[in-house]
Amino acid sequence: MREKRRILGIDPGFGMIGYGFIDLDGNEEKILEYGIIKTDPQASLSKRLVEIYDEISKLVKIYQPTESAVEELYFFRNVTTAIFVGEARGVIILALEQAKTIIYEYTPMEVKMAVTGYGKATKRQVQEMVRVILKMDKIPKPDDAADALAIAICHAHQIL
Repeated sequence: MREKRRILGIDPGFGMIGYGFIDLDGNEEKILEYGIIKTDPQASLSKRLVEIYDEISKLVKIYQPTESAVEELYFFRNVTTAIFVGEARGVIILALEQAKTIIYEYTPMEVKMAVTGYGKATKRQVQEMVRVILKMDKIPKPDDAADALAIAICHAHQIL
């Protein structure tokens, strides 16, 4: 019999970071918690990064995931946005590493493929499959939280 695993999925961002926790018991995925971390757009870059670090650290301490899955960065048209998201992603990984959480990384295409079976699925198709897989009444909102749950599901499907 397989041991129970708790997976944290993270959709990295700068202004809004999605997170989702699922439990994997055998081959059944169950939703535990999901939401967003929203940083103050008026705050300095360094204060926003500290806020992201603190909130991720707090979530990991509360829910104690056995492993985490973080989406890899993809193409950004705006270089400044890409740099900010990269810096936020760095503090997210630091918080996870310091909590001794095993970290896995997946591309957006890998997430879509794992959740829908199609690497070019639309955001709506991914969200609907998240709803179905986790037996939810409604698509989880906001989008960043739904994306984080999709990332957690992607990892669960990789280890099944």
